[in-house]
Amino acid sequence: MMGQDAALRGPGGLISPAALMSIRNLELRARVVVEGFWSGLHRSPYHGFSVEFTEYRQYTPGDDPRYLDWRLYARSDRYYLKKFEDETNLRCHLLVDQSRSMAYGSIGHTKADYAATLAATLASFLYQQGDAVGLLCFDEAIRDYLPARHRSGQLRNLMLQLERPSAGGGTDLSSPLRRVVEVVRKRGLMILISDLLAATERLEGDLTALAASGHEVMLFQVLDPAELTFSFGEPVVLQDVETGRELLLDPVAARAKYLERMQGHCEVLESLCRKLGVSYRRFATDEPLELVLFDFLRERMQRGRWVRRGGWGARRS
Repeated sequence: MMGQDAALRGPGGLISPAALMSIRNLELRARVVVEGFWSGLHRSPYHGFSVEFTEYRQYTPGDDPRYLDWRLYARSDRYYLKKFEDETNLRCHLLVDQSRSMAYGSIGHTKADYAATLAATLASFLYQQGDAVGLLCFDEAIRDYLPARHRSGQLRNLMLQLERPSAGGGTDLSSPLRRVVEVVRKRGLMILISDLLAATERLEGDLTALAASGHEVMLFQVLDPAELTFSFGEPVVLQDVETGRELLLDPVAARAKYLERMQGHCEVLESLCRKLGVSYRRFATDEPLELVLFDFLRERMQRGRWVRRGGWGARRS
């Protein structure tokens, strides 16, 4: 595994998504990202992060050695003591968009590939901590639902559902968000992974209901680099993947208007999330997933919801 991990790394020491997607097995992909994240904590851009994240203190003579973290010692060659607080395990549901618009990709892999790998990475990371993880896959309807659990076989079942091909209909965020409010009664963390290329008017009401139900909500918007830069050079025929409508477009003439509208859409999303206390992050599908995982953990710590437990982590109640 370590040799394969090293072969996937680029000049900056991070695993490139293009190299990562060459691994066909989704569970192995996720494992590579998680293990690469831990092995890279001491390297830039994670310098200084490991001490902040661990919320440990270094061992001093007289401390009880029963609370030494030997896994951390193996990685850092230093002795650290775990800090314990009253805590409950995290319950997390991953809501993954599998609509037709997610099938777009200009760099060798699609938004759907990236979203599935991101979901698998987060699931693998959380499951290793002892947290309960569930999954809801959707397009215009809910396609798969796996309640949040932590038991033998749960992670494997989750990976199988993420790998399952989707018919990929239109995008309907309302249906899965309403459904998760109805089904999930215990408070937990909801992570929505989508390109969010849908009207924001209905999304506001659905996110409001989700946040009002007591869940912590995180939105990960996944976009292809071409969608962010509109870097087409020659006139092209573009097809709306959800309606099938085709449009002949001169990208030079349309670029400024497109970028203005895309920026406006993302700003509305960000403003809406800020108002509701929902975490919002936007990622291009050429960004290393280690950075996405880093952002996820940093956000959890900034909200005061994360402490280390049992060598990995837990959530404060």
